[in-house]
Amino acid sequence: MSDPQHASHDPAGTEIDAATARRNWVVIAVLLVSTFVVILNETIMGVALPRLMDSLGVTASAAQWLTTAFLLTMAIVIPITGFLIQRFNSRPLFMLAMVLFSAGTLLCALAPGLEMLIFGRVVQAAGTAIMMPLLMTTVMTLVPPARRGRTMGNISIVISVAPALGPTISGLILNYLDWRWLFWLILPISLGALALGWRLMQNVTTPRYAPLDILSVVLSALGFGGLVYGLSTIGEAGHGELILPLWVPLVIGGAGLALFIWRQVILQRKDGALLDLRTFEFKTYSIALWMMAINMMALFGMIILLPIYTQNVLGLDTLQTGLLLFPGGLLMGLMAPFVGRWYDKVGPAPLVIPGSILVSLVMWSLTQVGPHTPVPYVLAGHLALSLGLALLFTPLFSAGLGALPSRLYSHGSAMLGTVQQVSGAAGIALFVSLMTLRTETLLGAGADQTQALSGGLQLAFLAAAILSLFAVMAAFFIRRTSDPDVLAAEPSPAE
Repeated sequence: MSDPQHASHDPAGTEIDAATARRNWVVIAVLLVSTFVVILNETIMGVALPRLMDSLGVTASAAQWLTTAFLLTMAIVIPITGFLIQRFNSRPLFMLAMVLFSAGTLLCALAPGLEMLIFGRVVQAAGTAIMMPLLMTTVMTLVPPARRGRTMGNISIVISVAPALGPTISGLILNYLDWRWLFWLILPISLGALALGWRLMQNVTTPRYAPLDILSVVLSALGFGGLVYGLSTIGEAGHGELILPLWVPLVIGGAGLALFIWRQVILQRKDGALLDLRTFEFKTYSIALWMMAINMMALFGMIILLPIYTQNVLGLDTLQTGLLLFPGGLLMGLMAPFVGRWYDKVGPAPLVIPGSILVSLVMWSLTQVGPHTPVPYVLAGHLALSLGLALLFTPLFSAGLGALPSRLYSHGSAMLGTVQQVSGAAGIALFVSLMTLRTETLLGAGADQTQALSGGLQLAFLAAAILSLFAVMAAFFIRRTSDPDVLAAEPSPAE
């Protein structure tokens, strides 16, 4: 961001005074700190899953709902935040988000079993869902296009590094304390962020009337919820534990999503859509969105699969697993500001093309891991994956949202957050399900537990590797646009 001690410019290019520049800097700083805290909890349960599976007596497919339910709740709530950001001031929205997150953290710390723990995660997610679009929309509103890459680099630390550090922090805590301390230690931090926001957060947006279509909310929940639930139950198909036939939630999800899209197309004609799908008229935004979806599947899938592999196949404990994953998270944090500056200078293509290729190469290399794979090989793979993702996230956020006119910022941020969270949940559900199915098959064929789990993980990594090829192809079509508001005024807005 600009130096708050000097006059700056708003996104339209007009000069603003030093006091306003300072206010903008403080608001974005508070949002960044608070969002880092809440996003950290998306993945803090990753390393804890094997411990929780033993402690609570549940399967991997059941335990992974601690993360999937978090992501899925965000995907259902985030579309509503487009309405909230337009209708209400930024300060009360921030306070609501942090109160919900803190309440959910307390529920998790006190939870007697898996069901209450999942409920607490859902409450946490409701608060987290408000923070992400609020941060993105605020940055797009306050930061001029020429400096967005640098600011988006800081946002990338929040969105990519916080989830990456979750397993490390979790491993350190679990090595010495009970799993409940994952939440007891986060609670005072979240309350501190709430107090910080109470003192420093200011209103920087102008509320306006925006309708809330209840039917769209219901269809969104049915669509995204059905699809992710269907994917999650694949792993239980052979256990006789299904409440519904496998195809039912998938069909409900597909139908709900189709009806949701149809409803938005109708409502957006009168500017009443929950998510305005006219954002997809902008080519760069659309490509960036789908690349983000693929890479979030890879990121969250690896956050779940790697701890299972290192602990249950390689025999590392939670502390060793956390320390193994820490350098990758640190690398992403160190790279993000530099990637933001490079984006401002060279644009997205020189970053996203090598980044997507590197991510794909790592995924293919992970298909060869097994019980005797050296730990340094896994460490090198995770470092390379982290580097590749660091090259991707900042350019995708900047180029994607930068392709939109200002009137669509809130919808574009909400859409990006929705796809990001649903793809993360779908990646976790898909990869864990494939791992579970393959493991059960190999066990039935006479393989021992370690060999069977190793084979299941190889299949999950193979699925991630195949998906990564689509991101490589899409990377060659990412471009940085000029003034998006000028583009929006042209007859055909596609770049």
